Amino acid sequence: MDLDALTLARRDEWARLDELSRKRRLTGAQVDELVTRYRAASADLADIKSSAGRTAQGDYVSTMLARARLRLTGAPENVARQIPRFFALQLPAALYRVRWTTLVIAVGFIVVAVLVAFWVSRDPALVASLGSRAELEYYAQNSFTDYYSENPAAVFAGTVWTNNAWIAAQCVLFGITGVWPLMVLVQNAVGVGTAAAVMLAFDRGDVFLLFILPHGMLELTCIFVAAAAGLHIFWAWVAPGPRTRGDALAASGRSLATIAVGLVIALAVSGAIEGFVTAQPWPWALKIGIGAVALAAFLLYMLVVGGRAHRRGETGDLPEYEAGTARLVAG
Repeated sequence: MDLDALTLARRDEWARLDELSRKRRLTGAQVDELVTRYRAASADLADIKSSAGRTAQGDYVSTMLARARLRLTGAPENVARQIPRFFALQLPAALYRVRWTTLVIAVGFIVVAVLVAFWVSRDPALVASLGSRAELEYYAQNSFTDYYSENPAAVFAGTVWTNNAWIAAQCVLFGITGVWPLMVLVQNAVGVGTAAAVMLAFDRGDVFLLFILPHGMLELTCIFVAAAAGLHIFWAWVAPGPRTRGDALAASGRSLATIAVGLVIALAVSGAIEGFVTAQPWPWALKIGIGAVALAAFLLYMLVVGGRAHRRGETGDLPEYEAGTARLVAG
């Protein structure tokens, strides 16, 4: 197909479509004409995309068709009607995409935290470098557990939630650097390992696990997922495949940034557990069981619901109507 010839032949028709789509009021005859020209321009766009890929002419026609479609439908889609699709398809599909990276990150985090804990706790000099013996003993015997009950439960839960949600959002949004998510992971792994080392040094390792597990299972999983999403965005920029770096980065950013929204909700649950469950004088089996149920629900949503959405072709990205026409590539 000769693109220049097609453009010359259809130029007046496209101009008329553009004119009709911009009119504030249309007569019945003009509406019929708008529909007819919309169909014709849609066929032209299909010819352009199939034969020439993405072109300036194709972008112009695509933009014009979007305006005409909005003129015909009268209004953009109600945001409230998009919410079910977001939670049933887009969000779980995006979570499913990062499942293996999340697993690798989780294993690496646990290995680093365990190594730091046992390395520091078994070396008296390293333990002493963390503070005086009296300070460390007070931390192990009192401060570590008092942390979960020294503030009102609602205030504590809200503080923990906002702090963790901000960390998760940074991992996703600053993931393009490739450094920020790794820095957050290493800092947290070393911090958890160091706290565990102090507790182990004073024979309080069991207390450490009992206070960390109820909320930590879901909380840390959310951080792992956020880091995985950020690294996927970084990798889309490094290795875009057949797409341009801009297209790959835009697609990954749109699809994986939705994970930050989902993690805000999941972290609210872990914050509620940390604020209202961890410090309660309940049986530890019950408290850890609550945390395990919360984690299981998150993984079920991520793997089962996400897997189903993935098999339907969802990637977490916006549909073409909202994201714009994708660039066609060969191969």
